[in-house]
Amino acid sequence: MPHRQKNDARPPRPAPAATTPPRTRHPTTRTRASRDAALPEPTPSETLTPMPLTGDYLPSPTRWVRDQVAVVESSGGTEGTVLHGAPIIIITHRGRTSGALRKVPVMRVEHDGRYLAVASYGGSTRHPRWYHNLRHHPHVEVQDGTRKQDMRARELTGAEKTTWWQRAVDVFPQYADYQAKTDRDIPVFLLEPLT
Repeated sequence: MPHRQKNDARPPRPAPAATTPPRTRHPTTRTRASRDAALPEPTPSETLTPMPLTGDYLPSPTRWVRDQVAVVESSGGTEGTVLHGAPIIIITHRGRTSGALRKVPVMRVEHDGRYLAVASYGGSTRHPRWYHNLRHHPHVEVQDGTRKQDMRARELTGAEKTTWWQRAVDVFPQYADYQAKTDRDIPVFLLEPLT
C-alpha cells in the first residue's frame, strides 16, 4: 500500500441530510430524580413465593461492607454481628440492574419477627444503592445471627414509618443525627416474613 503524502487530498465527508433529527438523550438515560420517580411499586406479597434467592453473588465495591459480610458468612453468623456497638443483620437482595445477589449489613431493628432496614447512608444527600434494589426486587433474605429467612421489603410512610423510626433510633441513636444532617427524608423498609 503506497504511503500517502501530507498534501494528498482526502475525499470530502458527505454533508448531513437535511432531515437528520437533532440529537437527543438515549431513551433509557435519565437523571437520578426521574429514575427514582420511575421506579415501579414493589410487587404485592401474594405474588412472592417463599423460596431461597439464587444466583451469583456480587460483593460490594465498598470495602467495609464486603469485609463485614465475609466475617458473618465465614463464621455461619456467630461472628461479625455487631457494628458500632449495635447488632446487625445481613440482607441479601437482587441488584436492580445487574440481577446479581448483593449483601448489605444493616442495624438490627426487630419487633415481633419483623425487621427494619434504614436507608440512612450515613446522612448522605442520596439513597444507598440497595434502596433502589429493594424497591425493584422486594424479595430478600435476612440473616440474623445463624438464622436465615425469606422476607418481603415494603417501604414505610406515615404513622407506620414514625413508629418504626423511633424503634430504629432507640437501637442506634446516630440515625437521628443522620436525619438532622440531610434534607433527604431517610427511607425505611419493613422486612416481613413470606408465608
